[in-house]
Amino acid sequence: YIFVSHKIYTDHFYYLNRLGRGGFGEVHRVTHKSNNKVYAIKMVNYPDTDSDDNKQRVLREVKSLSDLRSEYVVQYYHSWIENKFLYIQMEYCPQSLRQVLADKRLAFGRQSAAEPMNAIEYYISCEIFKELLECVDYLHQRSPQIIHRDLKPENILIASPLSGSNNSRRFIKLGDFGLATVHDPYVNLQTDHKHTPCVGTPWYRAPEVATNKYNNKADVYSLSRIGAEIFDLDLFVR
Repeated sequence: YIFVSHKIYTDHFYYLNRLGRGGFGEVHRVTHKSNNKVYAIKMVNYPDTDSDDNKQRVLREVKSLSDLRSEYVVQYYHSWIENKFLYIQMEYCPQSLRQVLADKRLAFGRQSAAEPMNAIEYYISCEIFKELLECVDYLHQRSPQIIHRDLKPENILIASPLSGSNNSRRFIKLGDFGLATVHDPYVNLQTDHKHTPCVGTPWYRAPEVATNKYNNKADVYSLSRIGAEIFDLDLFVR
């Protein structure tokens, strides 16, 4: 799925704007020069001097996305290495759940989290959470299971319904599989091949992830944190 090139990005895409930046690199919104379709391209640092372990960690996201071609996951198209960066071409989703949560309360006329939701906001919140649960269940029902390990509102994307590659009526998709891992109950819990501890975003990370013995329930803990934000429930103390 990956090949080396030196000119694909500049030869085939117009840069529009930067969507985000993180420890691994940044994400750009681009249009393809031949068909004017909009995509998201993630640029991940991939220097020649990196250790093999670091390179495998970077490539893990490509493998996860290429294996997970589903309506529950942001669509993967293409990847290549260029100028010491790994480029991952993906479906463009115009918003994340973080942006929706930032606007949702005021959009429905509530001045604070203490005010109850009206029926419409509550219904929409239920639909968002239901679709999110279905996305995570898709990962956990695979054989072998996949643990996302970095579920948070920034990595939950809002697709444009019935446009581009989104031919279903779903609008919630999972993104950023840079920390995702395969889980085998025997291999990861009974042998020396344990999971990496202390991965993911601390606020959404399950307590057991501080050790190397955990399973897909770590994602369920993250879902409880996200659900509390969706429904404005004060369940956790920062």
